[in-house]
Amino acid sequence: MRLFVLASFPMVGLLLAAALAGGVFVVMALLYITLLVVVLDKTEGPALPETKGAARDADAVSITLAAAHFLVLFYTLWALGGDRIGTVEKIGLFVAAGLFMGQVSNANAHELIHRPMRGLHRLGMWVYISMLFGHHTSAHVLVHHRHVATRMDPNTSRKGEGFYAYFLRAWIGSFRQGYRAEAARLSRVNRPAWRNPYLVYVGGAALFLALSFMLGGLKTLVLYVALTGYAQSQLLLSDYVQHYGLTRAMDQAGKPHPVGAQHSWNSPHWFSSALMLNATRHSDHHAHPARPSTALTLPEDAPMLPKPLPVMASIALIPPLWRRIMDPAVDRWQHA
Repeated sequence: MRLFVLASFPMVGLLLAAALAGGVFVVMALLYITLLVVVLDKTEGPALPETKGAARDADAVSITLAAAHFLVLFYTLWALGGDRIGTVEKIGLFVAAGLFMGQVSNANAHELIHRPMRGLHRLGMWVYISMLFGHHTSAHVLVHHRHVATRMDPNTSRKGEGFYAYFLRAWIGSFRQGYRAEAARLSRVNRPAWRNPYLVYVGGAALFLALSFMLGGLKTLVLYVALTGYAQSQLLLSDYVQHYGLTRAMDQAGKPHPVGAQHSWNSPHWFSSALMLNATRHSDHHAHPARPSTALTLPEDAPMLPKPLPVMASIALIPPLWRRIMDPAVDRWQHA
């Protein structure tokens, strides 16, 4: 557990210092979440703990990171909309904060929405709402986990599909299918339509948009939408990379085979795994969605990415290069 704290919490301090003072702290924040991650992932590093009895500690870390997310969001918007730091510093802060929100806050909110306690689930939901992505709370649990590695899952990327086309398809598809899944769930339990959490997602997004406008007018509102859009792209890059080209076989009745370790790409690189709360151990998460992140393992028969997840996400932004690397890997795995 200590390793997860040591990897993720320094970034919070650097971002807050960057928003308040700018200068060298902006550079440090950028280098931390980019160059340092790449360098440390190349080292052997300590083994990540796989302690199944540390759920309480994992919850404490997640709650603290969620609170830190809202602080980082507020101070980043305050700095970007003001004149305390220069334009170049603002660009650096925007990129660093967007990477943090899309990689660390996303991984943490993802952990929280899978927790059985209602309070923790709702905390993760509000983190997603603050990134204008509240529907992911429903779509991820009710759609993605059920239909992963099939054509019915909008968040499963297809072989040959570029990220930019995937982004639109996944965003729109998950919003629609998540809503339908929630409506069907309410119908099954005989609850009224107004109980659909999409009302909270949309209403909460409107609330955050209003708060950003109150914080700094139209300029801050536009910056908020841009920042959350950048964070959303990081979130969807993770889904794109971790499921690219992997599909479940169908039985004679047209029903997909059970989800297995072979249906998610994983990454064994220690520092990015610690920074992202073991989100890189994706096969085990799909096999055991309620398992705390600290207890996730790397199955021996699971496909592994050739480079750390953040590096592969960067490569995915260049579709020809991405396909040159990953299409042969998909073929080798599917025919193994």
